[in-house]
Amino acid sequence: MFYYLFTYLDKVYDVPGAGVFQYISFRAGMAFIFSLLISLVFGKRLIRLLLKKQVGESVRDLGLDGQKEKEGTPTMGGLIIIAGILIPTLLFAQLDNIYIQLMMVSTVLLGLIGFLDDYIKVFRKNKAGLAGKFKVAGQILLGIIIGYSIYSSDGIVIREKVAVTAPAAAETASPATHAEYHDVKSFKTTIPFLKHNELDYSELLSFLGEGAKKYGYILYIIIVIFIITAVSNGANLTDGIDGLAAGTSAIIGATLAIFAWISGNIIFADYLNIMYLPGIGELTIFISAFIGALIGFLWYNTYPAQVFMGDTGSLTIGGVIAVFAILIRKELLLPVLAGIFLMESLSVMIQVSIFKYTRKKYGTGRRIFKMSPLHHHYQLLNYKEPKIVMRFYIVGIMLAMLAFITLKLR
Repeated sequence: MFYYLFTYLDKVYDVPGAGVFQYISFRAGMAFIFSLLISLVFGKRLIRLLLKKQVGESVRDLGLDGQKEKEGTPTMGGLIIIAGILIPTLLFAQLDNIYIQLMMVSTVLLGLIGFLDDYIKVFRKNKAGLAGKFKVAGQILLGIIIGYSIYSSDGIVIREKVAVTAPAAAETASPATHAEYHDVKSFKTTIPFLKHNELDYSELLSFLGEGAKKYGYILYIIIVIFIITAVSNGANLTDGIDGLAAGTSAIIGATLAIFAWISGNIIFADYLNIMYLPGIGELTIFISAFIGALIGFLWYNTYPAQVFMGDTGSLTIGGVIAVFAILIRKELLLPVLAGIFLMESLSVMIQVSIFKYTRKKYGTGRRIFKMSPLHHHYQLLNYKEPKIVMRFYIVGIMLAMLAFITLKLR
């Protein structure tokens, strides 16, 4: 809203300084600051309200050190994160931008699913929470919305540079070649680490014949659903000890912010030979608010936590990361960038698979890890929570740097 207000003041009344709102970098910085302040102020008041309403975490006894001390800690703190994302985005972003609209829809929809899950657990005293089929249904719905919007919206295009050869002006002259830019609808994405690093998902259907490519949007929507479901559930599994999910997500968000900004800047996109996505730079405001919200939440969530984010937060931040990466065409980079989420998810899958297999074969289930997800394994090795979290942060930063250098490492 501020964007439109100050643009009007600048054009109509020539108010000094109003023109600064035209710059994405300025609005991104303001979104970060506002988000941080909202999280800190709103977070403190929400924690008091949750304590008053006795909205406390019911901890399942896993035999972990310090676990019972967390009993009664306020949950549903993901509301702090959601408020920290949405309010600055509404204030500083261009709300008619299709990318901003899709990210806000994603935040609200996933936040609602997580909130319902937490509400059932806390107020209905049902530890199972929202049935898994409803969570998956919500993630599928979001995947359909995102995938179909990319397929159908005129505002979501890739601007490609095409060399055009003009006829020679005279018989003795050579044909002149110049570059032109054309906006195209495409299901292209970026493959990291490869020189020819673009993949069109429609091409995956080419073995069925040329006519099959027109159904590429169906395959694309299925892939989008899978990515959103996998990453949001990965974030949910990571949210097991104080500060882990919020901190690692902030690192991922900072990296995605850089990718969004350069993908929306035609000069840098051309220099780095990456896709130029008109209008995508506006997402820098959204992701800056996302980072500010997570850092502000960490003020209360670091060990010993004063509040837990609950599924309200974990499902939301995982889904936001997934949708954001899809929109900037970097979703295939998520196994590297969101490697922490991947490791946590794989540890659970491996543990369950090995246990079931060995129980069927030997009569007694065996385990690879002392406990899954992975962070619990280190807890049972007598690592203290702050040490585990800090080391995961370090790994997260290393993965973020690896993801970043893929811009030139091909």
